[in-house]
Amino acid sequence: MHPNTPINREFLDQRAGATLVEFGATWCGHCQAAQANIGAAINAYPNIHHIKIEDGKGQRLGRTYAVKLWPTLILLQDGVEIERLVRPLSKTSITAALAKLK
Repeated sequence: MHPNTPINREFLDQRAGATLVEFGATWCGHCQAAQANIGAAINAYPNIHHIKIEDGKGQRLGRTYAVKLWPTLILLQDGVEIERLVRPLSKTSITAALAKLK
């Protein structure tokens, strides 16, 4: 996904296929700590589209998904949420969630 492509709820709701939406912030310690596990897990699933959303004050997209803590991983199948991980601690938990996507 090109960084200048506008991402909004309508775009995600209409997206076909498997998508991992990662909400977080570059300065967030929990987000930084999770990056290695998220990256290792998603690399095993090249068919899953990974979208990172920089969340924070004034950003509405996270609110539409009721994101309260970072990182939050939302797994979508054809625009429908099928799984959510909040502050995932292990590659194993992320991989298990990704395996549920088609």
